[in-house]
Amino acid sequence: MEEIEAIKKLSEEKGFKVEFAGVRPRAEEIRHARIGEIDALIRQLAYDEDATLFTADKVQATVGKAKNMKIIFVEVERLVTTLKLEKYFDSRTMSVHLRENVKPAAKKGQPGSWEFVVIDEKEIDREEVKEISREIVEEANVRRDGFVEIDRPGSTIVQLGTFRIVITRPPFSDGWEITAVRPVKKLSLADYKLSEKLTSRISEQAEGILIAGSPGHGKSTMAMALAEHYSSKGKIVKTIEAPRDLILPENITQYSVSQGSPQEIHDVLLLSRPDYTIFDEMRNTNDFRLFSDLRLSGIGLAGVVHATNPIDAIQRFVGRIELGVIPQVIDTVIFIKNGVVDKVLSLKMTVKVPEGMTEADLARPVVVVTDFETGGMEYELYSYGEETVVIPVTGRSKSPARHLASKTIESEITRYAERANVEMVSDHKAVVYIPEKDMARVIGKEGSTINSIEEKLGVSIDLQPLGKKQMQTGEGKQIAFDAKISKKHVVFQVDEIFANKNVNVYVDGDYMMTANVGKSGVLKISRKNKSGKIITEAVNGKRVRLLI
Repeated sequence: MEEIEAIKKLSEEKGFKVEFAGVRPRAEEIRHARIGEIDALIRQLAYDEDATLFTADKVQATVGKAKNMKIIFVEVERLVTTLKLEKYFDSRTMSVHLRENVKPAAKKGQPGSWEFVVIDEKEIDREEVKEISREIVEEANVRRDGFVEIDRPGSTIVQLGTFRIVITRPPFSDGWEITAVRPVKKLSLADYKLSEKLTSRISEQAEGILIAGSPGHGKSTMAMALAEHYSSKGKIVKTIEAPRDLILPENITQYSVSQGSPQEIHDVLLLSRPDYTIFDEMRNTNDFRLFSDLRLSGIGLAGVVHATNPIDAIQRFVGRIELGVIPQVIDTVIFIKNGVVDKVLSLKMTVKVPEGMTEADLARPVVVVTDFETGGMEYELYSYGEETVVIPVTGRSKSPARHLASKTIESEITRYAERANVEMVSDHKAVVYIPEKDMARVIGKEGSTINSIEEKLGVSIDLQPLGKKQMQTGEGKQIAFDAKISKKHVVFQVDEIFANKNVNVYVDGDYMMTANVGKSGVLKISRKNKSGKIITEAVNGKRVRLLI
């Protein structure tokens, strides 16, 4: 419409007449415009009017000449050497944000360390934003390194050289806006200073890598470094992008999902047989399914996905593909934060009882997520009923269920022994250390007592003598207390932060007993038994220590 308006003005200045002729294209012709239906209408009109067809479309001109029509073909030339948009960029600018009636602003710095600053004190009006948008689109249509990736009624996405540009307009947005992003730094894989173990995995087993991170932290920069690394090794590398915005050498072919269907991408990749494929910016379910399908077809893939932490990248596949397939689709997650590799996770499938469960019949397929460098377990993924759950297990010395079981066993054994140290060696077996003098009492006649405890708790118990050294080491943190002696008890008042915790009582360095602190920080020890009498005397002599 802007071009027609310009021609009308020119006709008034130059004295020629503008007429509108032809028929309105039908829905069918509009639908098939890409295969030449509307071009055919234009040629037919020129032929019927015996007119000269003036065009910049080389195919249209060639077909017209073949039909002996009068043709003037003008090859489009670049009229602009420097875009208006470029004046807002400098060497530190990551992105520029232009919006009508707002001062132009930009993000300056590098991934993970940038600031949002106003770059022009003068507000930009709607006409200027529209003019910059028009210039961008025109440049994209004539430059070899530019193309309009997506063009919708309310938005346009353009790749122009190193710029990825998003233009939005009413009614999709409440005003005209341009967001232009440009990489500020190009890195090689060596610049990331990866461990030898990770370098080996990337080079030899790149079967299902995810590059994850928050927006603006350097995921695509890592993807470009990975693609160039594979290319430098003499491998065939392709990319899948939507939109295409990776800046890569000419020998790497970049496919656009937005310009083709997932099925077309699938067919082309299987037939062209690349060694490695980079799938940039997976966003929707179709992208994740295409990634999974290609991976299960045997194609080596590295995908880029938005995630605020490493496990979120894996969770984005949950519900989109079967749980048991996830380790075959993803084997490594590289999490990028502030432009560097922050965390690397590895996945494998096993059959086990999930952490926190105790019954053997609860064993099931579990996806175990471990720290790639240390091998330490981080998360477990498994089906629970109809849901798929992701459970963090980082830093647990033992599961909560085992911790609870050990406390229950300790409570039961100390009914017969002065002290019990419980060590859960599995979900169904415990080693219990007790004073040797209490061994017979705990075992009972012909093992009746210990058998009864095992049946009651459902745990196999291995009794071991607690040596004098174990009772007298006095290891632990000493805590302060106030003590008083009542008619029936020795009462220790400790800080309430130790409430519900077990405290070991020592007299002259010798272990006496373990007691539990009450809710209000009160520890009561009966004076009736032998240990209580010794502690009563020791309190008066200030020879008691409490250790936790």
